[in-house]
Amino acid sequence: MKKIFLIGGARPNFMKLAPLLEELKKYPSKFNPILVHTGQHYDYELSGTFFYDLVLPEPDLYLGVGSGTHGDQTGRIMIEFEKVVLKEKPDLIIVVGDVNSTLACAVVGSKLMIPIVHVEAGLRSFDRSMPEEINRLVTDMLSDYLFTTEESGNKNLLHEGIPNSKIYFVGDIMIDSLFKSLETARKSNILKKLGLRSKEYAILTLHRPSNVDTKKILSQIISAIEEITKSMKIVFPIHPRTKKNVAKFNLSLRLRRIKNLILTQSLGYLDFLCLEKNANFVLTDSGSIQGETTVLNIPCLTLRKNTERPITLEIGTNSLVGNNKSKIVKEAFKIIDGKSPSARLAEAPAKRAIRRAGKKGKIPPLWDGHTAERIVKTIIQSVS
Repeated sequence: MKKIFLIGGARPNFMKLAPLLEELKKYPSKFNPILVHTGQHYDYELSGTFFYDLVLPEPDLYLGVGSGTHGDQTGRIMIEFEKVVLKEKPDLIIVVGDVNSTLACAVVGSKLMIPIVHVEAGLRSFDRSMPEEINRLVTDMLSDYLFTTEESGNKNLLHEGIPNSKIYFVGDIMIDSLFKSLETARKSNILKKLGLRSKEYAILTLHRPSNVDTKKILSQIISAIEEITKSMKIVFPIHPRTKKNVAKFNLSLRLRRIKNLILTQSLGYLDFLCLEKNANFVLTDSGSIQGETTVLNIPCLTLRKNTERPITLEIGTNSLVGNNKSKIVKEAFKIIDGKSPSARLAEAPAKRAIRRAGKKGKIPPLWDGHTAERIVKTIIQSVS
C-alpha cells in the first residue's frame, strides 16, 4: 500500500483535492491517502467552511504555519513539512495549484527523493512579477508527474524541456468539484439572504497584490465599481488582504457609501457557487474563477493584464481588462447592455445544459468532471 500525501494550503487547493481524495479512497488496498493542511490560509472563512461544503474530512496533519511574507511563509512550511515527511515517510507527494505551499512541499519532497505529482501543471502567465508564476515554474521543474488542465500547459512544459513522458493531459480537476456541487449549491439561500434575484447582479473578487497593495490602483478599481453600480448591483465578498488594505488606505467609508455594492465576508464554496451560477457577470483577479465561469458560461472580466488559462479567452467567456477604470467600465456595460459575445446557458438541469454546451465546443476538452479518475488511473499504472 502506497502512503500518499495530498497537500493543501489555500482554499482553491481544497476544491482540487476533494475529488482526488475521494477517488483515491476507492482503492483502499492500494493507497493510504493522507490530507496535509499547511495552514497557509488559517482562518475558518478562508478554508474551514470549504471542508464542510466539499465534504472533506478534517486534515490528518495540520502544520499551522499561518501568514507572513512569501519568504517567511515558504520557509516555515518547508521546516514543518520536512519534519512530517521524515517521520511519516510518504511514498508520493501530491501538490496542486500554485500557492506557496505547493512550492515549499515540492522542494522538500524532491530533496528527500520522494516522487512529486503536480496537479494543474504547465499553466503560465509569462509574468514573473506574479509570485504564483515563480511557484509554478519551480514546482514543474521538480515534479515527476505533471497533470495538465489544457493543451497550452503541455506546450509550455515541452518548451521548458520537460520530457513528454512526464506530462499527462487530464483536464481541470476543479471542474470535478463544480459538477458534483452544482445541485447542492442550488439549495443555498444566499440570494434570498442578500436580497438578490438571478441575473440582476454581478460579483467582484479581488485579492492579488498588483490590485490591492497600491492605493492608486485600488482606488481606480473602486472608481470603476462606482460607475458600474449605477446600473447593476455588485456583490463583493471581500478578501482579508483586500479588507486590510482598504482600511490602510482610508477607503472603507468610500466603499460603504456605494449604494448598490453589497459587501460580505468571504463566502463558503456552495454559497459562492450559487451566486456565481446566477450572476449576470463576474469581475475577478482569481485564476480558478476564470475556469468556473467558462464552464458555467458566465461572462468574466479578469482584472489582470494576463492569464495562465488562455483556453478561457479562446472559448470567449473571459476577457482581460486589467485595472484600468475606463476599460473595466466599458466591458462591464457591454455585458449589461447585452452586447457581449458571451451568452449564458439556457435554464436547464445543470449537467444536461453543460453537456449540450460541450457539444457546441463551449467547454474545454476533458473538463468533464472525470479528471480525478484519470489522475488516479495514471498513478495506479505508473506508481503503485
